[in-house]
Amino acid sequence: MRASFPICLAATLAVASSLPSLAADRIAGRDFATRSEVIAPQAMAATSHPLATQIALDVMKQGGSAMDAAIAANAALGLMEPTGNGIGGDLFAIVWDPKTKKLHGYNGSGRSPKSLTLEYFRQQGITDIPPHGPLPVSVPGAVDAWFALHGRFGRLPMKDVLAPTIRYAREGHPVHQTIAYYWDRSVPRLSKFPGFKEQFTLDGRAPRVGELWKNPYLANTLQRIADGGRDAFYTGDIARTIDAYFKANGGFLSYEDMAAHTGEWVEPVSTNYRGYDVWELPPNGQGIAALQMLNVLEGYDFSRIPFGSPQHVHLFVEAKKLAFADRARWYADPAFHPAPVARLVSKPYAEQRRALISDGKVLREVQPGTPKELDEGDTIYLTTADKDGMMVSLIQSNYRGMGSGMAPPGLGFILQDRGEMFVLEGCDEKPAHPNCYAPGKRPFHTIIPAFITKDGKPHTSFGLMGGAMQPQGHVQIVMNLVDFGMNLQEAGDAPRIQHEGSTEPTGRATAMSDGGVVQLESGFPYETVRALMDKGHHVEWALGPYGGYQAIRRDPETGVYYGASESRKDGQAAGY
Repeated sequence: MRASFPICLAATLAVASSLPSLAADRIAGRDFATRSEVIAPQAMAATSHPLATQIALDVMKQGGSAMDAAIAANAALGLMEPTGNGIGGDLFAIVWDPKTKKLHGYNGSGRSPKSLTLEYFRQQGITDIPPHGPLPVSVPGAVDAWFALHGRFGRLPMKDVLAPTIRYAREGHPVHQTIAYYWDRSVPRLSKFPGFKEQFTLDGRAPRVGELWKNPYLANTLQRIADGGRDAFYTGDIARTIDAYFKANGGFLSYEDMAAHTGEWVEPVSTNYRGYDVWELPPNGQGIAALQMLNVLEGYDFSRIPFGSPQHVHLFVEAKKLAFADRARWYADPAFHPAPVARLVSKPYAEQRRALISDGKVLREVQPGTPKELDEGDTIYLTTADKDGMMVSLIQSNYRGMGSGMAPPGLGFILQDRGEMFVLEGCDEKPAHPNCYAPGKRPFHTIIPAFITKDGKPHTSFGLMGGAMQPQGHVQIVMNLVDFGMNLQEAGDAPRIQHEGSTEPTGRATAMSDGGVVQLESGFPYETVRALMDKGHHVEWALGPYGGYQAIRRDPETGVYYGASESRKDGQAAGY
């Protein structure tokens, strides 16, 4: 079968000669793949948990759409991977609709409490919104997003979509390895918050690998949502319980905040990278940072620059610094501070920014353009595709670990702490920071789904979770596929680059003045590390901050689906 991505022979040969052959003893002889791509004719699902993947496939076998399957899998992950997501968080999605033959975007992020003011923080002497507790909590947008997306693209009744998770919540499921690790890290930090220990521990500890975990409270909450729809969550007893809980525990999220919530259909934004259209959602998320990086990198001939070479890593890191300087300056809730998105993702603007890159030295400081880092966030990404050609790219998160730690009694979920992303200082300056706190405002968001089309047809639905790593990861996946000729699984398994130290949209960090830090996953040759240091890069090894990836590709000629799942997580791609 003909390859869908161009195979760059020079780059492929260079990889083979310059890097250790990580899987040379496999018959396929591919350097990076931990396993083969999954290939199926009818449908595909790729999630960060094997049971969630199976739920998605079961839903599609029952006649459900890819959207039904995505919602079912997301609900399951809220139960099975509460370290990354849940109905107390926000959701973003990009959907390929085979009927309209176009992409649709949904921004399901919630707003800050209307009764919480900037003056309150000043009176309390708070200069940074804390990471946990009641103050960083914003309205959870995931359930609203479920029903908005289901109303347009769903086929099965919502009660059928949520039934598998409700059953697992009552009967139990065994906890997987990576999830158990992060759960154990969260318990000491969050057990002091009301409702957490009672609903998310076993006698005060995290569940261990293989132990059965039940959450009957979440089962009851999901059953209310299945029976009563969206309003059961935002205007019913669930919202009243949330209101009373925060009133009793020094918080501000109210029934009125819940009842007023609305998500938003948005137009995805794209750039063309060597013949492939890469799509992201506009701010208040960070997706267009990936497009800005790709525009800068398109100016270099990577058919002559091998994967893992010093020049590859150097150019990637410098492009990231340029995009993240704009990210810190421009990305915010567009209802408060509209960003010049069209200009930021334009080719002429990229050409101007590219001129700042030198091959021989690193950028120590980067100012944002004038177009006329954060702690690791824990997130889930999933993608589904059905027999009719619908493909869903969905990402959902509670933000930091298990969120705020605030778990209203008897509901079985934790509220997100996304409000931590707001800025509290310098808000009286002119111009004020675009992410300054305000009541009823959406914070800067890290979670971003992605999609690739070619010649107007769906190609690849993908995402890579993990805080500020996400746009960096998106760019690396696109480059691995397009520039380095990797297949879908290899593109995710190849060692990753993360740069830290750019000026952040939260205003916590001072502006970058030292060039930041380049973190390289194991698999890059020592020759590259030494050459990068010679250029002036500060290079470090780091354990685990490189994100989590899932992807589905559709062959445009046969309609066959290819699936890949992150080897660094517990997940699985599967199809039928």
